[in-house]
Amino acid sequence: MAYKIEFIPEAGKDFEALDMSLKKDAGKKIDALSINPFLGKPLGNKLGIDLTGLYKLYFHKKRYRIVYRIMEERVEVLEIIGIGKRDKEEIYRLVAKRVKRLLKP
Repeated sequence: MAYKIEFIPEAGKDFEALDMSLKKDAGKKIDALSINPFLGKPLGNKLGIDLTGLYKLYFHKKRYRIVYRIMEERVEVLEIIGIGKRDKEEIYRLVAKRVKRLLKP
């Protein structure tokens, strides 16, 4: 069964901003997620930022991360929250801002 993958608008821009070789690597990982949404590792508290409920998946020699969440209990939809460099944990700070906005009532 293939699971549906959705990007929040900012994550779509993250993907489009990647160069072609990075897009290819990220695309392969995203395709793999559509088959097995549990490929990534669960995130918890990173640098004092609560990212519980999110998962990370490495690509491009572990220098980049795809951060996502599973949207439905039956695991039919995954939502990509961000794609970015691991460098100085910048992806986690970026995702934390986006998650706060997404979870606002």
